[in-house]
Amino acid sequence: MSGEYRAYPRQIMEVREMVNDTLGGRHLGIPYCTLCGAAQAYFTDELPLGIDRPVLRTSGLLIRSNKVMYDITTHSVFDTFTGDAVTGPLADRNLKLKQATVVTTDWGTWKKKYPGTTVLVEALALGRNFDFRSGRDADGPIFPVGDVDPRLPVHEDIIGVITASGKPVAFRRSKAIAALKQGRDITFEDVRLELMAGGVKAVGKDGQDIGSHQAFWFAWSQFHPGTALWPG
Repeated sequence: MSGEYRAYPRQIMEVREMVNDTLGGRHLGIPYCTLCGAAQAYFTDELPLGIDRPVLRTSGLLIRSNKVMYDITTHSVFDTFTGDAVTGPLADRNLKLKQATVVTTDWGTWKKKYPGTTVLVEALALGRNFDFRSGRDADGPIFPVGDVDPRLPVHEDIIGVITASGKPVAFRRSKAIAALKQGRDITFEDVRLELMAGGVKAVGKDGQDIGSHQAFWFAWSQFHPGTALWPG
């Protein structure tokens, strides 16, 4: 972001679940939902007049197997998956946080691509080393979810983004990476996918960041019913 790069190890995020950070001069709230396989980042600055920077925490509550976050200053609750304030003073202001892109990749590839990257310190993992993706969800989501879109397996990794027209679209991560490595173009409306340090990001027609992130299919399709799917 603005020439600065930072890595957030998944093992730490699985313990902490939320980071409030500043990168490239921008304030961010970065929730990670182990249940949804979703690392997201929201800008918590440049907000409407009269709204101070939210300081976000994970609440311990769930909605459709997605963790819910809240602002410790106003006690407003946010839908973690969409960035919408749903209760409290910030909901009264109809606040929706703008999303920044998060790229999911491995440390070796990221470090090689961005040797000057900073990294969230390992001490914050409190000595714990989890990997919730290995075995825990083998029989499906462990908490209740809504109607699951049958077009993909529930735990298929997708890259999700909202187009300029407001249309949600999901790209199967494995197929997208394979296609991009073959030199194929992947586009949908104004959205174009690009490889980034072993991961995938979506950009707009002018190459601008439009806030894509990885998630499990069951989560994306629940919070964005009727989503388009590439490849269909």
